[in-house]
Amino acid sequence: PIETPQEKVVDTSWKRYLLPAIHPQGWPILAAELVIIAFLGLLTDDLVWWIGLPILVFSYYFFRNPTRETPTEKNLIIAPADGLVSNIKYVVPPKELDLGDEPLLRISIFMSVFSVHVNRAPVTGTVDKLHYRPGKFVSVADKDSEDNERQEICMIAENGERIGFIQIAGLVARRIYCPLKVGEKLNAGQIFGMIRFGSRLDVFLPKGVEPKVLLGQISVAGETVLADMNTMKK
Repeated sequence: PIETPQEKVVDTSWKRYLLPAIHPQGWPILAAELVIIAFLGLLTDDLVWWIGLPILVFSYYFFRNPTRETPTEKNLIIAPADGLVSNIKYVVPPKELDLGDEPLLRISIFMSVFSVHVNRAPVTGTVDKLHYRPGKFVSVADKDSEDNERQEICMIAENGERIGFIQIAGLVARRIYCPLKVGEKLNAGQIFGMIRFGSRLDVFLPKGVEPKVLLGQISVAGETVLADMNTMKK
């Protein structure tokens, strides 16, 4: 007999929206906040609870890690971050990524403090280059932000193209989390890290690849298609 695939059940309950899973990086912070709030609450009055609990709820919301369904078509470049497509322009990529000296089209995605901050791999492939650069914490919303703390990453996609992308710390960010190692294999949409409290992700498209997003569009990490390498112009 022919086996029929089990139908996938999509969670549409209230828990999907009010009690989403959170990234493991969030648990130590939530635990520390809870201990501090409880300690101060016992020493002082109820005002601490009225102030502390909203902070605790916001922290839980910030570290949320909702389920994402990544397109399965080959050779797509998927958004690595939630947020606003704030810039699309030609820029010479960092030399550390070994992407050449010619300007490449760069798509910038700005994450506000209200965005999901879990970052996902834009392509299926192998990590080829990693370069961390310490720096300042200034706004990344509308400028190149060369002075900001950043983690530069280059992957070799299944089709052999080199895809560079950069995690950039923002105005109030204090840590970039990226435990990747050179040689590590990732699937498109797979979680690879996060940035805390407001930041930006830049993606460099290979030469001849046109963007499929527009300025001002809202991207969804692991789902929004930034570009299609199947239509690459030679």
